[in-house]
Amino acid sequence: MQEIILDFTECKYLLDLHKELKEKFGFPDYYGENLSALWDCLDNYCNWDLIVYVRGIYELPKEWNEYIDKILRIFNDVHNSTPNISFKVIS
Repeated sequence: MQEIILDFTECKYLLDLHKELKEKFGFPDYYGENLSALWDCLDNYCNWDLIVYVRGIYELPKEWNEYIDKILRIFNDVHNSTPNISFKVIS
């Protein structure tokens, strides 16, 4: 099983979140750095077993909560459509 650790602890701007996602998942240069692009790139991302650990989500600014909730919903939807990919929030 492959593992990816998304670490949002140093993110100061929403764009930083997408840079972390792009880097860790190896998204293409044309990744749009928005929620639709995140879904598009993650939907059927891989056919191997993958667990994604999410770190630092609770340390982000409170005004980002709605956006973070949307990202977590995307992670849940991706898991539902591609069950071999799991996401776990670790801090």
